[in-house]
Amino acid sequence: MLNRLILSTTILLVFVGAFLAKGLLGRPRGSQAAATSDCRRIVSMAPSLTETLFALGLGDRVVGVTGFCDYPPAARQKARIGAYLNPNLEAVVALDPDLVVMLVENEQSMPALGKLGFRSLAVCHQTVDGILDSIDEIGRVCGATQQARQLRSELQARMDRVRRKTAGLRQPRVLFVVERTLGTGALEDVYIAGAGGYFNRIITLAGGENAHRDRSVAFPVVSRESILQLNPEVILDMTFGLAAGDHDPATMLDDWRQLDQVDAVARGQVHLVQRDYAFVPGPRFILLVEELARLIHPEVDWGDSRVD
Repeated sequence: MLNRLILSTTILLVFVGAFLAKGLLGRPRGSQAAATSDCRRIVSMAPSLTETLFALGLGDRVVGVTGFCDYPPAARQKARIGAYLNPNLEAVVALDPDLVVMLVENEQSMPALGKLGFRSLAVCHQTVDGILDSIDEIGRVCGATQQARQLRSELQARMDRVRRKTAGLRQPRVLFVVERTLGTGALEDVYIAGAGGYFNRIITLAGGENAHRDRSVAFPVVSRESILQLNPEVILDMTFGLAAGDHDPATMLDDWRQLDQVDAVARGQVHLVQRDYAFVPGPRFILLVEELARLIHPEVDWGDSRVD
């Protein structure tokens, strides 16, 4: 059932697939390419990597991306090398890259790349720290250390701003819904972010506390009764994707009214999060942190906080 739900949106497939890859949670970064500025033909094996490369000013060197890479808009003009989990190796070979940038889960699933003699760099985007470290690593390998230092400093400054704004405030209990069946008029197949994962960290950075504290399952499914017991004060309903596009936002919010005993529902603190970057763990994670901070702490004067 989880796989069926993940497949309902390509972005969710790309992101959650990283967490479902057997044995990869907590694994260190993969192969380390030697530092060089001679990276003129780069192939990116994931949307988050494509975003990172462009954010580092390396977009003009990117010659190939996956079919899911659509940000920034310039990425859509690059040659396509197939799906995230099943790339077309012939397409990669045809591009004659001097560097293939991949995630650690790509590295395990595509040993053929190494056998073909391609120089590769595998980084981890399963955590916020991994994203930040990957910026340094890609910058080091591609001769963009100054750009990497600047980008990481900007992201850290924005995280620090949210932290200062929420320091000393009570952390509301947050239910983070990553997927659910839509259009039935009921709450069905509700998958949430468990404790200890990427989304749990995003909640914490935004000044909240995950209402679900169990770390044993990355994305547990919860029943109506379980939600009542958790009694979240804020519900964040991730609705980006093909399935959500077929449904009216007001109708999706109405699904939650059957749980009017839950604090979040009773207080009008159920929010749809319909941003494409929500499921792409790259540099734009900071936009998700800033957006959720506004929703979790509406009492704060956020001023010109950079949520866009």
